[in-house]
Amino acid sequence: MQREQKIIRASWWSIGGNALLAFLKLVVGFISGSFAVIADGIDSVSDIVSSVVVLVAARIIARPPNIKFSYGYKKADTIATKVLSFMIFFAGAQLALSTIRILLAGGSVEIPGRIAIWVTLVSIVGKLFLALLLNRTGKKVESTMLIANARNMRNDILLSLSVLTSLIFTMILNEPMIDHIIAFLISFFIMYEGFRIFMKSNIDLMDGIDNTEVYNHLFESVHSIEGAHNPHRVRARKIGHYYMINLDIEVDPDLSVKEAHDIAKNVENSIKSNLRNIYDVMVHIEPLGNLEEDEKYGITETEINQQNKKK
Repeated sequence: MQREQKIIRASWWSIGGNALLAFLKLVVGFISGSFAVIADGIDSVSDIVSSVVVLVAARIIARPPNIKFSYGYKKADTIATKVLSFMIFFAGAQLALSTIRILLAGGSVEIPGRIAIWVTLVSIVGKLFLALLLNRTGKKVESTMLIANARNMRNDILLSLSVLTSLIFTMILNEPMIDHIIAFLISFFIMYEGFRIFMKSNIDLMDGIDNTEVYNHLFESVHSIEGAHNPHRVRARKIGHYYMINLDIEVDPDLSVKEAHDIAKNVENSIKSNLRNIYDVMVHIEPLGNLEEDEKYGITETEINQQNKKK
């Protein structure tokens, strides 16, 4: 099964599962009078929207390159992750504002019914299944947006566990305000997770690399090829889950164009064999000993060695 099809299938599972859980929690929340359960149900509604975003992005990713988008549409994965981070954050912010209004309003509040406990237990089991499904599929196809959605589901498990705890203590202590206070604390956890996903997605959008170990493999790949010297001005960036690699190497200036080209091709093949998910490799040939002082961009082997010593 193709990568995009796996993402689409996992997204449909997420949409269906969250739709069922949202319906159950909202209905039971209103019947039982539990604000925490209602908040949990609203979070499940936001999960449906999140999964729809992932579903739409998966279909965009599948589009082939064209004259307008010569690199294709793989970065829709990263953009969708960014959208998800905003949705998660604002869902938490909305929950915080709602609970603050309830707490400030004061007045009498009913003790939630026991049915709220049962639906929360169902939610925990359902979210655990969805989190494992999305995380396994996301790691298998290396999709940041699926992994982000899986983390959101994992947070929902903690959210539901908090709701369950608040319900139990509310009934034992006969204090309904506990239900609202727990919902308020949960909102900050949701906002933190949204912010964390937002910051991580910035790396890909700004053509950064979160795993700098990639550069070690790149330099090792070049050094394994006879005739390839002094790899420098190395640049790596992500296009979806693929790496786009650009680098300069030096070769004997007396070689023919074909011989230099063959070395560059061997370097390209070596990189592709040592690194997974390579979109393309661009190798620029320079004569041995060439020095260009105005080179501004890229990573050198010296910089990587210095970083490795600090670890």
